[in-house]
Amino acid sequence: MTQTFPREANFERIALDPTSWLDYAPNWLGTEAADALLADLLANQTWEARSIVVAGREILQPRLMSWAGELAYKYSGLTIEPRPMDDTVQALNAAVSAICEAPFNHVMGNLYRDGRDKVSMHADAEPELGRDPVIAAISLGSERKFRLESKDRRRTRKHLMLGHGSLVIMGGSCQHRWRHEIPRVNQLQEPRVSLTFRVLKGPPGWRAPRPDWAAKRPQKTAD
Repeated sequence: MTQTFPREANFERIALDPTSWLDYAPNWLGTEAADALLADLLANQTWEARSIVVAGREILQPRLMSWAGELAYKYSGLTIEPRPMDDTVQALNAAVSAICEAPFNHVMGNLYRDGRDKVSMHADAEPELGRDPVIAAISLGSERKFRLESKDRRRTRKHLMLGHGSLVIMGGSCQHRWRHEIPRVNQLQEPRVSLTFRVLKGPPGWRAPRPDWAAKRPQKTAD
């Protein structure tokens, strides 16, 4: 039987700068519900080792991944094809979409098998996400540090501990003004699963339409 998920959350707003923010709900799912969801995802999702291109070299990502969505998604030289959502992921997507008031159509899962698995500093700023995308992430399993660094010269750093059953939303200009990572924790033995929700506006290579400036010019009127 598919779990049902809450369509509201008690968020704490964390301002990163005047135009960038995080909303964090540490207890979006209670322990029992989070445990059941983690077991479901570990058992029923297809977890794959995939390669990406970094500095012109193809390397194996230090984590496993799964995904589902209506459109292909391309990042770091890796294209993942469309794949249907199963009942659990579809229910999660509907709940998180309602909370964020965003029509999420792509879900990416990352399985950090232990503390040696990580994701390096990056921003989710692919063109098909559009300007200032809203991105949400559910965390399950071991608590991990979510580290952020501003893209300006000051390289301001902040961090947040993402716990079991938590929900975080990255909003405003976060993806264009900040980068984020899950750093390695060598002594950690327990796994963590994250599910990240995005709105893809088109297939890889999609670009927002350019404004028609000529149409906006004042028209001369006859004397």
